[in-house]
Amino acid sequence: MKILYQLIILSFIVSIGFIPLSFAQGVQTAGGVDVDGSWYVGEGLKKGDYFEYSLCEIDLNDCAPIKLKMWIKGKIQHVTETLWDAKIVINDGNKIIKGSMGLGETTLQPITFDDNLHDYAIAFKSSLVWLSACATGYEGDRILGPKEFRDAAWCKIAAIGGAQLIPKRAEQTVVPDGIVDTIVVGWYSGNSNEIWIVYDFPLPVKALTFAWVTTGIAPIMHQYSLLNYTENVMQDPFKNVTPTINIQKLLDCETDFHDYTSNRVSTNTHSMIIQYNYSPEFPKEGCSIDWKINFMNKFNDVEFIDQIHYDIWVVDENGTQLRSYASDIGRTDLFNGFGQVHVNLPVNEDAGIVKYAIFVHGVGSKSGVSDTSLAGYSIIEIEIIDNPLFENDNSEIPSWIKNNAGWWADGVVSDVEFISGIEYLILENILEVPTTSPTNTGEFDTKIPSWIRNNAGWWAEGMIDDDSFVQGIEFLIKEGILKV
Repeated sequence: MKILYQLIILSFIVSIGFIPLSFAQGVQTAGGVDVDGSWYVGEGLKKGDYFEYSLCEIDLNDCAPIKLKMWIKGKIQHVTETLWDAKIVINDGNKIIKGSMGLGETTLQPITFDDNLHDYAIAFKSSLVWLSACATGYEGDRILGPKEFRDAAWCKIAAIGGAQLIPKRAEQTVVPDGIVDTIVVGWYSGNSNEIWIVYDFPLPVKALTFAWVTTGIAPIMHQYSLLNYTENVMQDPFKNVTPTINIQKLLDCETDFHDYTSNRVSTNTHSMIIQYNYSPEFPKEGCSIDWKINFMNKFNDVEFIDQIHYDIWVVDENGTQLRSYASDIGRTDLFNGFGQVHVNLPVNEDAGIVKYAIFVHGVGSKSGVSDTSLAGYSIIEIEIIDNPLFENDNSEIPSWIKNNAGWWADGVVSDVEFISGIEYLILENILEVPTTSPTNTGEFDTKIPSWIRNNAGWWAEGMIDDDSFVQGIEFLIKEGILKV
């Protein structure tokens, strides 16, 4: 009877992805830290908590770091479930993304999130709250509940090759507010993977973990560090944050990619094979190309080359670089640990044949190139088609700005989206900012006067010219009514 009971429990646990120590196979490593207490993801979270993290996650820009800012506004109701209302700002290269996520009370995983936060919500789940696969707020649940620091192990997780997640040691760790006592939990899978947690603090304070691979060098799975934590923040800290405008939306761009154009080419140095796929077949001006690129061993066409430092360039007839995607997003190069890349590259070029160079700097760790023997490039020519909404002339106001102003006048888009369009005009030197203007980005001092909205609507309908509209905006900035 006892054996039958154990088999029933084992089949249940395996079905949800965990194997307790008593059933684990192979050599086991026992942990346990001589410290009282337990912990779970979300422990101690409360209204007014504000966090800032430096974070990278393997499936988000190949673990290029972002800054994540999160403010817990309070709680919201979603169907029958109560969620934490988390306001989010992401600094990703030179982009600012702003939105909301609804986080579960017992797991702290994103249950709801704005569309523009889709990729970041997934990265958040796979990094900062990754431990909720093992330690949650389900009181009394030995498998998915809070975990004791004295436990020999917390669980085994299939995503890390079935390695044991164990409490490893207690140590003091430096955080922005000073030195705190932490418990280090982790596992070994060819590399030492460690996550630092603090008793009664809702999120880990730092982590360095590696992907589970059977061959080659394991890339970083996720890495993060707490930069700032403040309690009792009751006023919206993101009130004055203006997100980067979603130009793709305004230019009526395709976002559901399919029917990829594919080919395999050698680099100019014959150092490797580059297998590329892109969609759509004929991208539009101002819209994005969805690239899927595999870097393959030239002697074995099913073997990927990992630890790749690469870039995507636009080049002229002579092969001279005109534009670098890495530079566009504020980086020196791009890095991929597995040799399999998926990126969206906006088209800034005019209609016609555009030469894209997939450029390989070499291989090495995430910190830099250590071997340039595989360096080289392949050039792919793509026909870009005309987009009537796109105007690549810095001396003129793009039509999408005018459309945006009209939608704002009609109440279709928000003040923040309208201001983003104004910021674009400033960045492109179309609109002159007075040197004495206020410097708080994207905030109106008071309620926007109705005549400003009327002015935007008249401009969108062609009732006033571009110069009159621009002069009106410059006046608002000079008078301090509109801050940019």
